[in-house]
Amino acid sequence: MSDWQEFVAAHAEGGVLDGVVARVVPFGAFVEVAPGVHGLLVTDAAPAEGSRLSVRIESIDVERRRFSLVQA
Repeated sequence: MSDWQEFVAAHAEGGVLDGVVARVVPFGAFVEVAPGVHGLLVTDAAPAEGSRLSVRIESIDVERRRFSLVQA
């Protein structure tokens, strides 16, 4: 089972996780919430790369292997 499949099996929308900001982009940041698993945090004020924060899973798109996050 892949990291993505394990993540989806163990987590649901609304779940709160701790993560590390892996990359900042113009529309937010990609946050690593499990080894090899990154979600998109959409925010106007993206945190600095490497910072730790609590995030909530807003939505999961299983077919496209994507999920969006909001700060918890």
